[in-house]
Amino acid sequence: MEKKCKSIVWFRRDLRIEDNPALAAVARDGTVLPVFIWCPKEEGPYHPGRVSRWWLKHSLIHLQQSLRSLGAELVVIKAETTLSALLDCLSAVGATKVVYNHLYDPISLVRDHNIKQKLVELGIEVQSFNGELLFEPWEVYDDNEQAFTTFNAYWEKCMNAQKDPVSHLPPWRLALAEGAGMNTSIEALNLENESEKSSNALLGRGWSPGWSSADKTFTEFIEHHLLNYSKDRLNVGRNSTSLLSPYLHFGELSIRKVYQSVRMKLLVWKNDQNTVGEESATFFLRAIGLREHSRYICFNFPFTHERSLLSSLQYFPWDSNQAHFKAWRQGRTGYPLVDAGMRELWATGWIHNRIRIIVSSFFVKFLLLPWQWGMKYFWDTLLDADIESDILGWQYISGSLPDGHELERMDSPQVQGFKFDPEGEYVRQWLPELARMPAEWIHHPWDAPLSVLKSAGVDLGSNYPKPLIDMDLARDRLTEAIAIMHGKEAAGKAAVTDGTDEVVFDNSEPHEKLAVSKAVTRERKPCPASSSHDQRVPSMRNTNSMIQNRKRPNPGEDGRVLKDNLNSCNIGKQVSKMADDDLCSTAESSSSKKAMTNSRISFSVPRNCSSMSTGAQYPVPDSSDHNDSWHEEVETEEMSSKNGAGNLQISEKQIIHEEES
Repeated sequence: MEKKCKSIVWFRRDLRIEDNPALAAVARDGTVLPVFIWCPKEEGPYHPGRVSRWWLKHSLIHLQQSLRSLGAELVVIKAETTLSALLDCLSAVGATKVVYNHLYDPISLVRDHNIKQKLVELGIEVQSFNGELLFEPWEVYDDNEQAFTTFNAYWEKCMNAQKDPVSHLPPWRLALAEGAGMNTSIEALNLENESEKSSNALLGRGWSPGWSSADKTFTEFIEHHLLNYSKDRLNVGRNSTSLLSPYLHFGELSIRKVYQSVRMKLLVWKNDQNTVGEESATFFLRAIGLREHSRYICFNFPFTHERSLLSSLQYFPWDSNQAHFKAWRQGRTGYPLVDAGMRELWATGWIHNRIRIIVSSFFVKFLLLPWQWGMKYFWDTLLDADIESDILGWQYISGSLPDGHELERMDSPQVQGFKFDPEGEYVRQWLPELARMPAEWIHHPWDAPLSVLKSAGVDLGSNYPKPLIDMDLARDRLTEAIAIMHGKEAAGKAAVTDGTDEVVFDNSEPHEKLAVSKAVTRERKPCPASSSHDQRVPSMRNTNSMIQNRKRPNPGEDGRVLKDNLNSCNIGKQVSKMADDDLCSTAESSSSKKAMTNSRISFSVPRNCSSMSTGAQYPVPDSSDHNDSWHEEVETEEMSSKNGAGNLQISEKQIIHEEES
């Protein structure tokens, strides 16, 4: 390896010093120029929401201070294209190499490939590393070299693999490559504008972005809270989860460090015959596996941000009811647990995994709204918004995965409320209009006697809404929609004669083959800026006191939709014809966003899906939790260099397949 070379380390969602393989590689090679590039145009509809940008801003400040203490300076650039910014940096310091850690979402895969291809053509050495996962997505396939589509089969293969994760020590000192001169202040990136600062100030009470805070939060969890994780993790009313999801999303915490620490605890508790601890560690390791699986699915099936993994869902008659969508996101459905969750999400940018499951299930099963809409709203509003985890979670809830929720499964929010919030404390915190309701009635106030409602100061239909839709009616609508889906699916299969129908099988079963249709790239109209006024949650008393402190304390201290409308629904038309307001970001700052550019990009997946191409249109997506994938009861949460135009085919050998020496 050439010594004393000048290298650029390109930071993205790996904002840490410890166990950062790209940073470790250049630290020992020679002089280094750390660079972070902010290019909103390349984000398209995945422009981060307000709270996510707040976290990014403070994480960058912390990383900048850390690098400065090591002798280097983080160069922050706001650019029209990432490629142009990298080329400017290379020219300014005379660097000959660019290194970075892998990302696996469809946007990053295409962008990174374009950039690498261009840099190599210009004679620049490019190295990329695994700084995000235990196993690269192309390392885990079944005996027939097909990608797994079920979690259990995938995770079992991972756990049986003879591979020990390797960690990288943080550098003691960095030699800075001189001559950059194009640095921009982090404040100049405009990650938060003046109108957002007052709301964002509340976030600092509960969260502390940055890799050193991530390490403290993890240490506290592993030493004081992991033991009872199996029992506490489903308590929605307090900080019962690890709270690591935003740290993991922004790469402030190494997943290898998390895995190794929890695995060590598991071995100790197993040796001590501590069944509670053993169960807790096993649950948390499964959470890590779900996060890995979300990256695996997105890499091997990159169309999943907009289409279901299972083909039958393409025939489901989704109901694009804008009024229902608005009531759901404002927390005015008339179902207290759902409304409490949505109001907490709006106020804090975070909700418990179980609440994510409940509100998303209501969205899909009760309201029959397209899951892509909910996914995009989560992306816009979650502090730990994560494309891959969000895709996996919403596809799981909507019955789009082979091992997901059954589409016909409908969980009652009332029953869920008594199960996960038996005393109604969580509902009272976020729905002050129900604060005086007795626990007996708080999860179904519509059944309460008039005297009870009057005594609690509740006037249904006035200060708290009546149920948006009756549960029996919702069940009938869902049953009818499933019947319509099966009928259309049967008719579609009978009409297919060219063999292009999309079918995805569970590849954990031997002799089954994976066939994925070639997607037709569709035109997408630009999404105009939308007003944030209709997104506002109804005013709540004592708002400041309702912001939950996510930092852990020190240890010891309806409408009915007409039947003919339901029958005539068509998901392909609905998703493409959604109102401009709901296609756009629903975060508070959405009105300041620029219209996205039209793009047509297709790319193929290596190995088992090499014949497939998919249109990267990103209609209404979002992300989710975690240091975990929130679809389980565990906690984990355009692209080309020329404005995304053109067709790009990525082969197996071309895609980030270099574990360089």
